[in-house]
Amino acid sequence: MEYEWARVAREIERRITSGEIPPGGRLENERELADVYSVSAGTVRRAVRELRERGLVVTLPAKGTYVAELPNSEQSDDA
Repeated sequence: MEYEWARVAREIERRITSGEIPPGGRLENERELADVYSVSAGTVRRAVRELRERGLVVTLPAKGTYVAELPNSEQSDDA
């Protein structure tokens, strides 16, 4: 059985990798994410921590959580 925070993290990761939330894009706040995924704010907090530890998002105090910019090796360079 999977932990709820892991399910939420996987769903947010899917939104990021599909481009639904682009690099630099802001995630919803904890309360909004809790409503979207029908979980507690603590579960969302744990999911976001997992994504932050994996380098997918960055959290700026009093600003929010944003999708991290892709490393140069993953960006397309047409120039």
